[in-house]
Amino acid sequence: MRYIEILDTTLRDGEQTPGVRFSLSHKIETAKQLERLGVDAIEAGFPAASKEDAEAVSAIAREVRGCSIQALARCTKSDIDAAAEALRDAEDPIIHVFLATSPVHLSYKLKITEDEAIARIGEAVRYAKSLCKTVQFSPEDATRSDRDFLCLAVKTAIAAGADIINVPDTVGYSVPEEFADLISYLLKNAEGLSEKKLSVHCHNDLGLAVANSICAVRAGAIRIECAVNGIGERAGNASLEEIVMALRVRRDFNACDTRINSREILRTSRMVSSFAGYDVALNKAIVGQNAFAHESGIHQHGMMENRCTYEIMDPEDIGADKSTMVLGKLSGRHAYSERLETLGYALDPKGVDATFARFKEIAAKKVAVTDSDIRAIVNEYLDGIEGKYWIDTFQIQSGNHMKAMALVSLKAGDEIFTESAPGEGPIDAAFNTINRIAGADDVHLESYNLKAVTEGADALGEVKVKISSDRGAFTGRGVSADVIKASIKAYVNAINKWTRAGK
Repeated sequence: MRYIEILDTTLRDGEQTPGVRFSLSHKIETAKQLERLGVDAIEAGFPAASKEDAEAVSAIAREVRGCSIQALARCTKSDIDAAAEALRDAEDPIIHVFLATSPVHLSYKLKITEDEAIARIGEAVRYAKSLCKTVQFSPEDATRSDRDFLCLAVKTAIAAGADIINVPDTVGYSVPEEFADLISYLLKNAEGLSEKKLSVHCHNDLGLAVANSICAVRAGAIRIECAVNGIGERAGNASLEEIVMALRVRRDFNACDTRINSREILRTSRMVSSFAGYDVALNKAIVGQNAFAHESGIHQHGMMENRCTYEIMDPEDIGADKSTMVLGKLSGRHAYSERLETLGYALDPKGVDATFARFKEIAAKKVAVTDSDIRAIVNEYLDGIEGKYWIDTFQIQSGNHMKAMALVSLKAGDEIFTESAPGEGPIDAAFNTINRIAGADDVHLESYNLKAVTEGADALGEVKVKISSDRGAFTGRGVSADVIKASIKAYVNAINKWTRAGK
């Protein structure tokens, strides 16, 4: 039985999902959960990209043990220096350098020759190796590269000291048989590769990322880069949970497995989904709400006789919780803290106190507080830790024969800013007012979504918004039994991310 290494790139490539911005608190909580999940390595970020990214990689490097921490760098000295500095406190650091090798990237993006590319690769890997024990090299857009040139790039990186060679299908162009053949070709023709770790990183533009990754493993790859829920640029990355369970359920065919603690999969998926502000599709393999649901009468009858008739894995294998313990207004801090731990959160005492106070406030208004409610409470708290603005007060005037007006006061440190603005309705008026306070004249609302976190008349309303400007796209989330308050919270959350991006 071969054991395949899993590198999770949720916090780096996954954050490139349009509209997704993980806060520092989100990243640390996610990294700790990934450690519990049992990943072999975490690609924590791209330190040269921003001060915020560098701080996140540094924080994760300090706080996470038991798995490698990897940072991305282009083949430039400044990028490599930034990665090395961010990884300074990591237990097992990896600098990951990359350079495109396909004709289209060399000609149109980098505007360099093949000879210049080879020189850059050798120089960058050697420099990274002088600063870090372990170096990974990726030939970006490998699947659209000339195979002979790709072999030369790989051999150059190995000769310069690369320990891991990662083969990316950067634009999700390859198909399984073709990708497996490429891996076999490289192992045969790139001298020294068979003595190094061979990794793959597949994108999902044709919906083949997981299939390509599995076929690469069968061809000799020993490491897979993937992301929780498959998030990432465009159509996303290979999905961690699908890869792990495909290898585990079909060990008979693939003759390999991972060291992932699969019972942590569901809580990891839900944490990332909540932090990212993106819902997992109902029919998503492994972690979707319907993944283990059976509606057909024929299927239900079969399941009652033997669950193996229509299920190829036990829901408990991915951590589906069958606990029925209900939290409510009489529940204490100890029971609440245990539930936080069960859901995968590792808040410090201050965070537990703050979210417990919010829990008690909500519990006083609800018959029972669900796990979904608790996730919403924690996420609201984490979203606010690094925010510039906090809601102080708001008043709305609206009616069927009058123009909606909003009066909103936001705290920023010791100051309170108050503005008013009209709108087409109460929520539009509130958003216009927040824009005035923040000076966000060029910000536009791209989408607005309201849903009940749980069922019943006492359900919390969760609002997700997406805003955009020349700084990029930003999502925000807010939770409250009052949908207008939830909407204002969501918009302030998004504006805070917009504000941080402008620093």
